[in-house]
Amino acid sequence: MTSKEAGGPESAERKLIKELAELLNETGLTEIEIEKSGLKVRVARTVTIAASAGPMMGAPAHAPAAPAAAADPAKHPGAVKSPMVGTAYRAAEPGAAPFVEIGSRVAAGDTLLIIEAMKTMNQIPATKSGTVTSILFENGQPVEFGEPLVIIE
Repeated sequence: MTSKEAGGPESAERKLIKELAELLNETGLTEIEIEKSGLKVRVARTVTIAASAGPMMGAPAHAPAAPAAAADPAKHPGAVKSPMVGTAYRAAEPGAAPFVEIGSRVAAGDTLLIIEAMKTMNQIPATKSGTVTSILFENGQPVEFGEPLVIIE
């Protein structure tokens, strides 16, 4: 057993990581990051969504993307990221047509989706003009700050 395993300086870090991992499970978040006394810790988990046999209402619409974009959509230059934590909706109300679909042409400032946060509906605008190539969230899905939601090329 090394001194680190026996309760050395690493044990406080391991305890922090374990607490953050438990917090992820309790809250349903997929990622959490903390910086404390010069130590920066990020804990993330992968969420797997099972496919169903039939069509699903509100299922995410995905288009084939470039290999680099598929690897990390957050790094795509046309990624529109969530400016807040909340629940993302593709339409203004249930049963209404979505603001955008894959292939939709948008102008900078056009509404792409709505995020409900603290009982307030926030319209999320296109950051640039172009064509919507990917929609990376399901209707009614909780989203986190900085999470990529839509790709515009």
